[in-house]
Amino acid sequence: MTHPFLDLPPLSAAHFAAIEDGVARLLDTRQDVLVMQGEALLPLEGAIRSAAGPGTTALNVITGPYGQTFGNWLRDCGARVIDLSVPFHTAVTAAQVREAFAAHPQIDFVSLVHAEAATGNTNPVAEIGAVVREHGALFYLDAVASVGAEPVLPDAWGVDLCVIGAQKAMGGPAGVSAVSVSERAWARMAANPHAPRRSYLSLLDWKERWLDGGRAALPHAPAQLEMLALQACLERIEADGPQAVMRRHRTAALATRAGAVALGGGLEPYVYEEADAAPVATTLRVPSGVVASELVAGALAGDGTLPLAAGGGALAAEMIRVNHYGVDATVGAVQASLAALGAGLAERGRTVDLEGARRAVESAWR
Repeated sequence: MTHPFLDLPPLSAAHFAAIEDGVARLLDTRQDVLVMQGEALLPLEGAIRSAAGPGTTALNVITGPYGQTFGNWLRDCGARVIDLSVPFHTAVTAAQVREAFAAHPQIDFVSLVHAEAATGNTNPVAEIGAVVREHGALFYLDAVASVGAEPVLPDAWGVDLCVIGAQKAMGGPAGVSAVSVSERAWARMAANPHAPRRSYLSLLDWKERWLDGGRAALPHAPAQLEMLALQACLERIEADGPQAVMRRHRTAALATRAGAVALGGGLEPYVYEEADAAPVATTLRVPSGVVASELVAGALAGDGTLPLAAGGGALAAEMIRVNHYGVDATVGAVQASLAALGAGLAERGRTVDLEGARRAVESAWR
């Protein structure tokens, strides 16, 4: 039996390196780029454990659940952690970061999530990066959800460790991910006696065995199918044009917000300000008396392909997420999602305007 996914020739070191170069072009970076053989949690955790330790004072920005996770990792590394938390319906500001530096001038590491798909907000990385550079701290960025949906520019923004994943706006695989690493970050890792070595989490192992050898020999067998899928989604983005792909995601977000407001029934954007809303996914707040997870379950029972999810944890009762990313960044996916939510609200006795929502979505898409 033959199959297009089986019996493929081995992925060469040159092919692997070419895929890394495609990631670097997407990020417009001259930093080293490593494509890691696992979901994005691998480089996210590996980068923190490599660069932080008992002598680190970290400013950890929390605008959603991933920021909370990073704080836990930093503490586990022995770092002193100063949490800067903002309500999940908003974004952090550069002024708030500047105030944190003024109160704690010893901060030498900043961790930030660009876009929190789980809460639907996005943070002004360029402005925050300028503040971080002024104080000389190392800047770590989770751009897993934002890449492909909005600009991600490590060099221009002064980001030292930028982690991306392909499974959301890039429309690619979840089994591989990537991290760009600045020279400052490599130096910090090399000076950190607690950085993982001889470990799946070790970025330094990759540097020594892969980058320092001129990317001539792979340190282990790569995840072949995932690497080919990553290459395919990079080629598709390059063919469509990154600006066109980002514009499609931004339009989907604007259309979802406009359609939800026009739909009525008590449904409203969870992130108050449009400027704080992430292009990758839109979160919606359900009216009092309606349980978000139940509304989503009903919608998915009618059409399991809809890009809908309830909020995680305590947010499952009040938040719905419309995941209009990748192949679902379309007018059809947005309209179908809102129509299904509107039908569910109507069943619960709420007054909705399905035609008004449809027109609002179409108007925003023009």
